[in-house]
Amino acid sequence: MTIDDTQSAEQQLFNTGTLVPFRVLDTQTEIAPDQENLFVRVELMLEDDQEEADPEELVEWGAFGFLFALAALSFHDARPRGTSAIEFHSADLFTVADCLQALSFGRYGLRIETDYLRGRSMKTAVTIQPDGRVTLTTWGRGKSALHWLDRLQGKRRLQAVSTGPAAS
Repeated sequence: MTIDDTQSAEQQLFNTGTLVPFRVLDTQTEIAPDQENLFVRVELMLEDDQEEADPEELVEWGAFGFLFALAALSFHDARPRGTSAIEFHSADLFTVADCLQALSFGRYGLRIETDYLRGRSMKTAVTIQPDGRVTLTTWGRGKSALHWLDRLQGKRRLQAVSTGPAAS
């Protein structure tokens, strides 16, 4: 993969993350005990239907970018909750340093987990296993995770269309 020196590390990681092909295997949503928040868990598989690429190869070149892209989308959509509004700045961006602080590697694979970050209630965890299996979990974020996956696959969100008379 060629590195573009004109782009920031964040841009390069995000670009890589958007190139990683995946398929949604299962989605589970659960209402929290407070009856207001949702817990969402999505099981994915990194795979390419077109070229029969080995999922392990996709993990090798795309894992960091994929994790970064999901975390950046989570950060962008996250809003303050309670007293965290004091730290919230709407123009703030998710950085490589943020990613590295949330990154870990364990027996289940490479993982990024965030709770609150600079006033944003991210509440997101993503784990990529060496065999290409991915688990994306959010809590208290509604169904935002499903929208991030749609965005990564290039799907457009549906928008309401006026049903009133057309203007001449």
